[in-house]
Amino acid sequence: MDVAGLKAMQAPLKDAYREDASRALITLRAKGSIDDKSISCKVETGRALAVAGLHPATGGTGLELCSGDMLLEALVACAGVTLKAVATALEFRLGSAEVEAEGDLDFRGTLGVAKDAPVGFRSIRLVFHLDTDETQERVDTLLKLTERYCVVFQTLASRPELSVAARR
Repeated sequence: MDVAGLKAMQAPLKDAYREDASRALITLRAKGSIDDKSISCKVETGRALAVAGLHPATGGTGLELCSGDMLLEALVACAGVTLKAVATALEFRLGSAEVEAEGDLDFRGTLGVAKDAPVGFRSIRLVFHLDTDETQERVDTLLKLTERYCVVFQTLASRPELSVAARR
């Protein structure tokens, strides 16, 4: 897709959202079911069923998906799509590109071994490997805009309001 195709695809949406901001508010949903025979959760992905389980560092077999890995994969997917859309909009000369995310966890927190150990990622690093002959200034602009418009990155960075409920 080129810049004209991207603009043509997005222009009616942008116009509609400018006209009526409420049209831009969408609720995304994810759903899963807890397995009654093992410590796992079957997550509906829209394309297939993903089975998440314990990471081997918490006693899992490694056969199921790890939710921490899935979080990093969601970040990579969103950042990759965003980078490509921004590159297209900027008419940025981009050959191949790869996206990597890695994060550091201390499983003592998850297992309740040490109260001072955090539960969750301590740090996450997102790295793009770009095949381009663009100037460093253009690369910096591409990264700045990718960071700005990547939904998953911004969600992690801004700490959204969270709530938990149980329904019977």
